[in-house]
This record gives sequence, structure tokens and C-alpha cells, in this order.
Amino acid sequence: MKKGVVMTDERIKNALYGCATGLSTEETVKEYSVEDGEMKLVKMKVTKRDIPPDIKAVRMILDETADELSDEELEAEKQRLIKILKEM
Repeated sequence: MKKGVVMTDERIKNALYGCATGLSTEETVKEYSVEDGEMKLVKMKVTKRDIPPDIKAVRMILDETADELSDEELEAEKQRLIKILKEM
């Protein structure tokens, strides 16, 4: 991790949730060239990538919430996550 960067619990939870449900990401690569003493954009490529849901992240979420939830609430959360995964 870069020096001075602090990860908050909320950012970690959001990242874990994204892994559990799957996510899409976009990468932009730009090529520049020097023309007449100025930097000019020559080429730009945008790549989109879908990252599938990760069952390990789902298990981590379920394990984390298992201590806080009743059996009925845990089953409802499990069904909610399964529904999200199927919709993707």
C-alpha cells in the first residue's frame, strides 16, 4: 500500500461487496506524441472488463454477518446474495 493511504472500514466493505457480487471496470490507455513541441494525444484505447462474482467473498460476508444475525436473518441474507448473483 502506498505511504499515507489509509483504507477505511467502509471502503474495505464496499470492495468486498463488489467482489462478492461481481463488478465491471474500465481501463483507459492513452498514447501521446510530441508534435511542434507540444504533447498531442495520438491514440486512446478504452477496455471494459467484467469481473465475475467471487464465492470466497460471499462466504466472508456471510461469516462476518453470521455472528450478528439470527438464523432466519442469515438465511434471508444468503438468499438475497444468491438472487444478486443469478441476476448477473
